[in-house]
Amino acid sequence: MWSGPRNISTTLMYSFAQREDTQVYDEPLYAHYLSQTSAKEYHPGTAEILESQENDGEKVIQSMLSNKIAPVQFYKQMTHHLLNLNRDFLKQVNNILLTRDPKEMLPSYAKVIDKPTIDDVGYRLHCELVDYFELHQIPFTVIDSKSVLLNPKQQLQQLCQNLDMPFDENMLHWQKAARPEDGVWAKYWYKNIHNSTGFMNYNPKTEAFPEHLKPLLEECMPYYEQLKRLAI
Repeated sequence: MWSGPRNISTTLMYSFAQREDTQVYDEPLYAHYLSQTSAKEYHPGTAEILESQENDGEKVIQSMLSNKIAPVQFYKQMTHHLLNLNRDFLKQVNNILLTRDPKEMLPSYAKVIDKPTIDDVGYRLHCELVDYFELHQIPFTVIDSKSVLLNPKQQLQQLCQNLDMPFDENMLHWQKAARPEDGVWAKYWYKNIHNSTGFMNYNPKTEAFPEHLKPLLEECMPYYEQLKRLAI
């Protein structure tokens, strides 16, 4: 699953973790990404992340492809973590793109990263992946965070159908707690999911959109609209 930040990606990781046939993994390319970019200078917990994971993204990909621990391997990934990597491996896996309205995502993300750029938030890169999938005739599924929160069962049923796997009711609920698969960055980002027992209700943003993020919003919206048209 290729997501942008603050897109209920961890919620979906927790959802898939409830399946007996599935092992989940939390952003295994994060250290690779930080090692390749100036983002290491402003992401919280950079030193811990670089120490906790393999920094060579190509080695991570080979490990993913050879992994046979469970029938289903669910990798929660950030789209921008694909930086400088050969994308041929995408032909060998099932690909999900998870997006969210930037009017809602950007203010949430800016609470931790106060001056994000278009390359931090994934919208343009998501559309680049769509182009890549279509060029190489690779099946993919786009899901929108709002739609999932409004009707998690229906969205998960459709997603599982697209992935040719049975839906499992256990995907809708979990125990309130951290998971052992959480990355070391969980303490900065995962408070809400650790206090949840299932998909939260959708609550639209009511506060004014931050002025300093409006130029980035204008940059993101055309990409989001393209993704939204493709979403299940």
